[in-house]
Amino acid sequence: MSTLAAHTYLTPEEYLTWERKQPFKNEYHNGQIITMSGASRSHNRITVDITIQLGNQLMDGKCEVFASEMRVRTNPAVSYFYPDVIVVCGEPRFEDDTFDTLLNPILVIEVLSPSTAAFDRGEKFEHYKQIASLQEYLLISQDRVRVEHYRRQGTQWTHNTFQELEDVLQFASIGCEVPLRAIYRRVRLNAS
Repeated sequence: MSTLAAHTYLTPEEYLTWERKQPFKNEYHNGQIITMSGASRSHNRITVDITIQLGNQLMDGKCEVFASEMRVRTNPAVSYFYPDVIVVCGEPRFEDDTFDTLLNPILVIEVLSPSTAAFDRGEKFEHYKQIASLQEYLLISQDRVRVEHYRRQGTQWTHNTFQELEDVLQFASIGCEVPLRAIYRRVRLNAS
């Protein structure tokens, strides 16, 4: 969840230097700082539960799961985002020797908030698509059962929407599957 901060334009280098000194997370997009606000209980529960599901399945393999605190850089249009969940396989590549900015995620997951849903589906996704290693992008609604799964197929992205607790997400890029019931198990859902 994020909100646009005062109009302060920084270069990517200035942003990183500034961000590493901040007590709270801030994203960087089109030269602007986007302050990250707190997330709801449902948002946090979903993030934790999908992280646990993926972490348990990937524990002894070549992939690693990061939740909420790892920054991702897009390129060539430089933006820095803090996805809710990230998976990287093989050797993680970082921007520098601080090891806090990942360059090669294979899966990015965002839990949607009312204030960020349109941005996450649109402009943010366009930036994520620039990451050559990215194979799958997942958007999870927090107030109803709805998961949007995007998968790279060559130069195109396919899209599937899941809306039943009985549905099971298949992550081809990492060889995992996660039932929606496990993602939403502790969330009070709106009837729709």
